[in-house]
Amino acid sequence: MKHLAPSVSIIIPVYNERRTIREIIKKVQAVPFDKEIIIVDDGSTDGTRDLLKLVESEEGIRVIYHPNNMGKGMAIRTAASYVASEILVIQDADLEYDPNDYEELIAPIQEGISNIVYGTREVLPGNTYSHLTFFLGGKFLTWLTNILYGSHLTDMPTCYKAFHTETFQSLDLSCQRFEFCPEVTAKLLKMGETILEVPINYYPRKIKDGKKIRFTDGLQAIYTLLRIRFFET
Repeated sequence: MKHLAPSVSIIIPVYNERRTIREIIKKVQAVPFDKEIIIVDDGSTDGTRDLLKLVESEEGIRVIYHPNNMGKGMAIRTAASYVASEILVIQDADLEYDPNDYEELIAPIQEGISNIVYGTREVLPGNTYSHLTFFLGGKFLTWLTNILYGSHLTDMPTCYKAFHTETFQSLDLSCQRFEFCPEVTAKLLKMGETILEVPINYYPRKIKDGKKIRFTDGLQAIYTLLRIRFFET
């Protein structure tokens, strides 16, 4: 019997998420459609790897281990080379995003409406933010993206990004850390792709709970947007 490829690949980059990794895997597994889960442990040292060893043999799960911490962008790039489906979705290993939003996220790609869909946190009235600095930083980066690339996005730095796999794999990405979001967005827009947004739920966590993005990552994001706009052909 011919083995059918899963309809969606869920990429989960992981770094020191011992408290949440088992729960997010269960939530992703519970979403009712055919999928593969590709987890890249990015050099965790807090016991996350021990938990992943317990699930790596489960059907539909592939776990890849980076020998050391290389960054979220690098983890996503590693995972993308293993994707076996036509659609891929990025999922953080914490519990800020709800996998029940997947179907809304991937529907426009399945229907041929768009090759890229972002889940915007800026629409649903119940959504809050973890820290005012992160909120304002995200707003600024989205505004800068729109100014530089003529787009109309409301939430460029969102984790929930879904892609037609062929479109994603056509990008020549060099990102290592959190500059993944501005790099992939800038390169797609510069290619002339249209990014569709759909509303998603958001349950933010604080820095004390393990949030890892820092002020320097914001500076790197600005640099990335400017570099691709003005210095890449």
